Amino acid sequence: MNDIITLLDEMGNEKEFKVLATFGLNDMDYAALLPLEDLDELTYLLRIEYDDQGQPMLVGIDDDEELEYVIKAYEEIQNEKLQ
Repeated sequence: MNDIITLLDEMGNEKEFKVLATFGLNDMDYAALLPLEDLDELTYLLRIEYDDQGQPMLVGIDDDEELEYVIKAYEEIQNEKLQ
């Protein structure tokens, strides 16, 4: 993935994000994104899925257990980077 990507919000407005990291867990891929407009905003964690042509798509994580697992994994990745 590129370092900067553009996504559409709920209202159809374009919003730019910096890709902080991509990582895999249990045969799934995830991305950590930070909005460029507001660097104080929270990091978005999204699942990377692939369409029929193999193109990546970012999908929200609706399952609370999966989201908690991904958050913990991302925090561990961040802590390892600091050491």
